[in-house]
Amino acid sequence: MKDSEKKCAFSADGVHAGMPPRIKPVLTVSYMVLSVLFVVCLIVANLIEIKTVDLGWFTITAGVIVFPVSYIINDCVVEVYGFGKARLMIWLGFAMSLLVALFLNVAIWLPGGSDWHGQQAMEEVYGSVPRIMAASFAAFICGSMVNAYVMSRMKRAAGDSMNNHGSFSLRAIVSTLFGEGVDSMVFFPVAFGGVFGWDTIISLILTQALLKTAYEALILPVTIVVVGRLKRIEGLDTVDEGISYKWWRLREV
Repeated sequence: MKDSEKKCAFSADGVHAGMPPRIKPVLTVSYMVLSVLFVVCLIVANLIEIKTVDLGWFTITAGVIVFPVSYIINDCVVEVYGFGKARLMIWLGFAMSLLVALFLNVAIWLPGGSDWHGQQAMEEVYGSVPRIMAASFAAFICGSMVNAYVMSRMKRAAGDSMNNHGSFSLRAIVSTLFGEGVDSMVFFPVAFGGVFGWDTIISLILTQALLKTAYEALILPVTIVVVGRLKRIEGLDTVDEGISYKWWRLREV
């Protein structure tokens, strides 16, 4: 086991002090389930992102109902398993999203059969322009990595208070605000710069970041329960010490 994975007394989450140390596999079943759910949320969010929804004075994309879940999972993984495993999960999500986009475009390019009459609809729904796709992928990597980094560094700085609910709640909300903010600041200028005015783009950035953070705050009680259960199951409460925060160091899990 790496030094960064420290056994701690997480009394606020219901895990008793003095748990006997045990060797954990590099990738546990719980971690794999979270990673699969993370990837599914990303793929679904990208597929439904094309639909806009009016909420009173605000216009959002349908992906808002799914995409924040990926940040919640990100927070859970960093809190329990550490930054290294979150980094691996993020790159896995990026690779699978890219693969889905590739397969969809190949399917669109394939000649349709004589009974196929949905080509135009399929192109309209799934034929995202390269600029939108590039903006989405860049925003995802930047936002997710910043979210994981802020969560990890705040936990290191929390010291003895890191295991109480208030400390975790603050980490979860602040990291999401930073992550979603960076995500929006990358996506909207790249995707819509020169198409929309900067007033509109800035409004979209602020609206998306604040709404997604509010989503995180609303579901925070559920997140706290999930984190507590994971800590009990895994016997882990990882504090990242002496690790590299370089995005590309996938071997450090």
